[in-house]
Amino acid sequence: MKHQAKKIGVYAVTLLFWLAASAAVGVICGLLGGLFAMAVEWATHTRGEYALLPWLMPVAGLAIAGLYRLLRLPLSIGTDEIIKTVRTQERVPLAMAPAIFLSTVLTHLTGGSAGREGAALQLGGSIGAGMARILPLEKAGEKAENDAVRIFQLCGMAALFSALFGTPLAAAVFVVEIIDVGRINLRALLPALVAAVVAKFVALGIGAPAEVFPLASGLAAAQALPLLQTVLLSIVCALAAILFCFVMHRSSRLFRKWIPNDFLRVLAGAAAVIALALLLGTQDYRGGGMHVIHAALTGESVPALAFLLKIAFTALSLGTGYKGGEIVPSFFIGATLGTTLAGLIGFPPALGAAVGIIALFCGVTNAPLASILLAVELFGTAGAEYLLFFGIASVVSYALSGHISLYHAQTLVEPKLGHRN
Repeated sequence: MKHQAKKIGVYAVTLLFWLAASAAVGVICGLLGGLFAMAVEWATHTRGEYALLPWLMPVAGLAIAGLYRLLRLPLSIGTDEIIKTVRTQERVPLAMAPAIFLSTVLTHLTGGSAGREGAALQLGGSIGAGMARILPLEKAGEKAENDAVRIFQLCGMAALFSALFGTPLAAAVFVVEIIDVGRINLRALLPALVAAVVAKFVALGIGAPAEVFPLASGLAAAQALPLLQTVLLSIVCALAAILFCFVMHRSSRLFRKWIPNDFLRVLAGAAAVIALALLLGTQDYRGGGMHVIHAALTGESVPALAFLLKIAFTALSLGTGYKGGEIVPSFFIGATLGTTLAGLIGFPPALGAAVGIIALFCGVTNAPLASILLAVELFGTAGAEYLLFFGIASVVSYALSGHISLYHAQTLVEPKLGHRN
């Protein structure tokens, strides 16, 4: 009984430690994530108000390259490095936090095609790792220090993701699911969820914008034909996910090979983005493109090739050194592709856009469980109403998107469908 009581006591102390530590991570990341969300929102609105700002993308590129050079960080450093350090426990440069914060805001301010989650994962990972190194981990009965640092990193990543998107469940499952595909770090799930929930409410408390994705109810019932149409949409979105990942990886390598100098490369990327926008006569593909996503989710028509153009703009921006992330662009690609395909097969265009968002997200991240939860949290009541549609979209896209990912550092522990490509 004494032995059991001692074990219970150690467990209780450890549990209390992780509850307190993850809540602390959530507070810090919620504050930083909220400020970051407000900064990106300000940058987006400001770019729309001042016609000169999109022309200043080359200046922003030079500032970003100079900042990374000043902080002695390679311009190519990104989310892959955070995923690697979660696995290997190499030291995370704390300089990544200010670098990605400022460079992402500059990218959005001048119209680079990028998202925000790359910054969230990098900011959160570096903050979590930094907190782990200043806390007395041994007092919590934690002997495996590397594993403790890993959990802190995952908490930070989940907290920042939640602060930006307001989706704590999806954020917690996402970070424990994406490191090793096929193996979920259940030990980190409770701390990650606590950090994500705390971060969401802290971010909202300081005035960060709540991300709302409009989706009407009653668009389709879970019957045979709509579900078969969902399968078809998901198959095409899985192929689009493969294309998006391929283009992003190949363009980044080719740009670095063709233009080794960071400063010249960002100038070339800015020139290409500006020229393409002028050729098309629209700024819709610059920045995150949230207004286009919202239009697709409300059933408005979008250009048939919008998804391909967004891939091109994102590759030209992120591939040449601008910062942000690929997830919001994947939302854009999925929404525009989904609504276009839906119109061709007699499926509700708004629901097609929502299915496309979830299928693309799953296809590029290999995170089917997080994708299902993301649908519920992003679309609210409508997300629960169409849960079967989103579940089908996630599993079909996961199975058919191949062994490819936006993140090179992701490892495939268990092959999809029981075989390797």
